Amino acid sequence: MTSDNQNIQQARKPPLQYDIALLFPVLFLVGIGIVMVYSASSALALKKFGTSYYFLKKQSIFAPLLILAFIFLVAILVSGFGYSAGGAKRWLRVESITFQPSEFARFALVIYLAYSMNKKKDRIKEFKVGFLPHILLLGMFAVLIILQPDFGSVVILGAITWIMLFIGGVRISYLLGSLAVAIPIIYYLMVSANYRIDRIISFLNPWQYSADKGYQIVHSLLAFGTGGIWGKGIGGGYQKLFYLPEPHTDFIFSVIGEELGLLGVLIILGFYTLILWRGVSIARNSKDVFGSLLAIGLTTAMGLQVCINMGVALGLLPTKGLALPFLSYGGTSLLINMVSIGLLMNIGASKRMPKAES
Repeated sequence: MTSDNQNIQQARKPPLQYDIALLFPVLFLVGIGIVMVYSASSALALKKFGTSYYFLKKQSIFAPLLILAFIFLVAILVSGFGYSAGGAKRWLRVESITFQPSEFARFALVIYLAYSMNKKKDRIKEFKVGFLPHILLLGMFAVLIILQPDFGSVVILGAITWIMLFIGGVRISYLLGSLAVAIPIIYYLMVSANYRIDRIISFLNPWQYSADKGYQIVHSLLAFGTGGIWGKGIGGGYQKLFYLPEPHTDFIFSVIGEELGLLGVLIILGFYTLILWRGVSIARNSKDVFGSLLAIGLTTAMGLQVCINMGVALGLLPTKGLALPFLSYGGTSLLINMVSIGLLMNIGASKRMPKAES
């Protein structure tokens, strides 16, 4: 009889209450992203591949393949098909599909840190338990990624790790000490490569070097300037016509600024703000340490990508090739960010799941 009552209670248990406020802006951004990828890449695709729908079709293919994200994550770790572009080997190619391992590394690091710090929460303030193992893992990722080379991704990984360790309760003295060690290393890496020095110079005065070093930033700013308040309309942008480099990836925000204007930019910012706010709220309200750390790690990762991509497009940060979540063309980024949103929604639903009556 007791078993029957338990079965009845389980059958009557309300379904998980997913965070619609988090899901809606994501779906909106993905939809806008597909439209803007087509608008930004149609001329380039027509010239290079003979069809204006090339990038649009590839971007759309990845959406129904989201359920295969975990399979891709495992496969990317054991694959050795390196692919070079732009002087850096940052991708793996399997047939006609390319993957960016650093995206997977960022996702994997967030999950591991959340799991590890939750497991060690009673000893998190100990140097050899709460701090050193996590920093060593970060160092391993950093060395492998810097050899690609991809300095920007290393900085992002370091920032995510530092924030998660801080929120997880690691002693502030250890974290400040790590910054004291990291700053000279970062400085050395910045000045040891000529192309990084050029990026800093062009960032400080892009108009002086508008023909070479500052070319990307100048044309990005021109896109925002000509967009005005209302924009030129989808498809009406000019800078994407072989003036603005990588308009469908690194600088899709510039195309949005030109074609959708200030109004479109503010709407996009509003949706990103809503996503980040919901992510932080889910992290704060989570009932378990793992869920809270995982939520803040995933939210931080997305937030940093948004800030850096937009900062570069607006000339507020030195040039760095980084996708704008949910909007830029790129299957790896779309898969990882959608999986991250799925995890966030699951954490948020779990905290609102009602307890079974006794």
